[in-house]
Amino acid sequence: MPVRRTGDRAMTTPPPARAAARARPLAREAARGRLEAGRPLELASSFQPAGDQPQAIDGLIDGLVHGERDQVLLGVTGSGKTFTMAHVIARMQRPSLIMAPNKTLAAQLYGEMRQFFPNNAVEYFVSYYDYYQPEAYVPRTDTYIEKESSINEQIDRMRHAATRSLLERDDVVIVASVSCLYGIGSVEAYSEMTVTLTRGQVVQRQALLAALTELQYKRNDVAFGRGCFRVRGDTIELFPAHCEDRAWRLSLFGDDLDAIHEIDPLTGEKIAALEAIRIYPNSHYVTPKPTLNQAIGLIKQDLTQRLAAFEQIGRLLEAQRLEQRTQFDIEMIAATGSCAGIENYSRYLTGRAPGEPPPTLFEYLPDNALLFLDESHVMVPQVGGMARGDYARKHTLAEHGFRLPSCIDNRPLTFEEWDGTRPQTVFVSATPGDWELERTGGVFVEQVVRPTGLIDPLVLVRPTESQVDDLIAECRAVADRGLRTLVTTLTKKMAEALTEYLGDAGVRVRYIHSDIDTLERIEIIRDLRLGAFDVLVGINLLREGLDIPECGLVAILDADKEGYLRSRRSLIQTIGRAARNVEGRAILYADAVTESMRYAIDETNRRREKQQAYNAVNGITPESVKKSIGDVLESVYDRGDRVTVSSGLAAHALVGKDRAAVIADLEARMRAAAADLEFEGAARLRDELRRLEALELGLDDAGRGGAAAGAAGGGGKRRRGAAAAARTDGADRAARGGRGTRGRRRTA
Repeated sequence: MPVRRTGDRAMTTPPPARAAARARPLAREAARGRLEAGRPLELASSFQPAGDQPQAIDGLIDGLVHGERDQVLLGVTGSGKTFTMAHVIARMQRPSLIMAPNKTLAAQLYGEMRQFFPNNAVEYFVSYYDYYQPEAYVPRTDTYIEKESSINEQIDRMRHAATRSLLERDDVVIVASVSCLYGIGSVEAYSEMTVTLTRGQVVQRQALLAALTELQYKRNDVAFGRGCFRVRGDTIELFPAHCEDRAWRLSLFGDDLDAIHEIDPLTGEKIAALEAIRIYPNSHYVTPKPTLNQAIGLIKQDLTQRLAAFEQIGRLLEAQRLEQRTQFDIEMIAATGSCAGIENYSRYLTGRAPGEPPPTLFEYLPDNALLFLDESHVMVPQVGGMARGDYARKHTLAEHGFRLPSCIDNRPLTFEEWDGTRPQTVFVSATPGDWELERTGGVFVEQVVRPTGLIDPLVLVRPTESQVDDLIAECRAVADRGLRTLVTTLTKKMAEALTEYLGDAGVRVRYIHSDIDTLERIEIIRDLRLGAFDVLVGINLLREGLDIPECGLVAILDADKEGYLRSRRSLIQTIGRAARNVEGRAILYADAVTESMRYAIDETNRRREKQQAYNAVNGITPESVKKSIGDVLESVYDRGDRVTVSSGLAAHALVGKDRAAVIADLEARMRAAAADLEFEGAARLRDELRRLEALELGLDDAGRGGAAAGAAGGGGKRRRGAAAAARTDGADRAARGGRGTRGRRRTA
């Protein structure tokens, strides 16, 4: 595959469908004006591009300026692909959407982009469900499964902030998952259902309250929270849907809007005086009243036709079921403007014809937007598979009278629709897929040399005979050097069995696979970095984006078993997990060298030699990546209206055998918090201290040791061990403030 040189371009013309699919209400936006337009994207970093980064940045910008729709950035692990993307965004000064294949990677990218653009609108757009059980029907057993979900209010706020920023600002960077392919309500209705207020404007109090109610805001004079407003005489206080810790106070003098202030919603303290504000709806599915009435008429019309079709073929049960359910929804929509499962009527609310693409985040993007697909070799197939699984479930519901056939149009974009809708795109991966390389004619921008000087790991091939015994010896040797080991197997059962065997042999080990909750996976990886255990066994989760600088060895069992888990891309990605440590190695256990193994070994050696040559010319001595160990409780998933407590970890990277330092630091912070009467914070630090001290004793969180901890992997409910509790009696006393009297509760 040729590397792009200056002048090489794979010019691709946007398909004709794109103009219609990405039609924007530009005239409306220009007419109303953006309140926060004109801010430049400002990159804040003390580092300058180095290694292959300068030529990669120049190559990508050259392609974008010359109108190339598709480009590929081939960047190895640790080469600073995110830094390169940030520089491209800053130099092009264009709003950007970055898609990541899962929430974990999206959260990581979001944090990095916020550091690069602290003064700009960096937003996060992923699914807001903490738990989601979709509505379904199983005809074989006549089982109806009702929709159940738990919405994360913090992520819902961030989704509102993302859409608002796209409509109000130019300096926008959004990090999203495949959730951006799902319908969220028409951009036309969402932007039209806004209320713009300026200081000195004439506004009737009752008309304003009615407008807020129409925008789905709820009046609550007692519990003032996001999406609510309260009224105190001529003062109206509103907590906008996109704000986390700020509210607006509107002071009326008769029918004149005398003042607008930004306030602290907890204390009521004025923060800033505002000249103008624009209030966006509290729901992406909000619809103007005339459109709502028109939609109700269309729903009734389709219901009549569907009932006649059922009755004609003698399916009376389905007809009665559909009539009862739909009539109830119609009454709720007419009375409140919404209903449970209103997304199933999105086709009527947006005025789209059957089969037309649903309104998604892509319709909120301006015409000059950029799209980056991180880990594109995973992202592109994921986009293609979203719509197919959704259709089968919705079709069954419609056929058995649980929903009108219009529910099928509440779906994600198909691959073809996404391809026609997306703007100029950069595909970013260490192992680009065939589709994106085909789009660029095999041309790509290469970023292989790392500014840190780190070289790719040395790859060894060993026979499968006695591979487990050899693995145990390697794990112990790596642990003695204060480093960690990642082991990949082919099946869940094999991962669990190997974990139990290693535990019996005295190795501190856990496993991780898809049966373990997302947040628990993050906590397991954090514990691995802290040194709570030395070996992590997994299957396919030990691949893209797993950032563990302490990893000194990657062991791939049964590497000669050709297939998805042992393809050339999978092998290169898995080997790359050891590329962030100067002592990193990769061992492939195989009896024969397959084509995929040969390709992965040759490509790793090529990158290794190129990096070594760069280091020799520039006099660089490789050093392991130093990265602080974050706390899952401080991630974007769990930030909200609560005290944010530091994880108690020192600012420098705690690697190797520093667990004792972590425990000492935690205890000092806990006692300091208790002395300041911050008992909630002290209690959280005490719980973390208790857990780490249990691990220091060789116990897991349930008070079990050795092999039992290994067999448990990372899953299961958490219980405290008696020994750990005994060790932390002092911590309990400190968290209680060191005295029997009840301390004053401190509110954040």
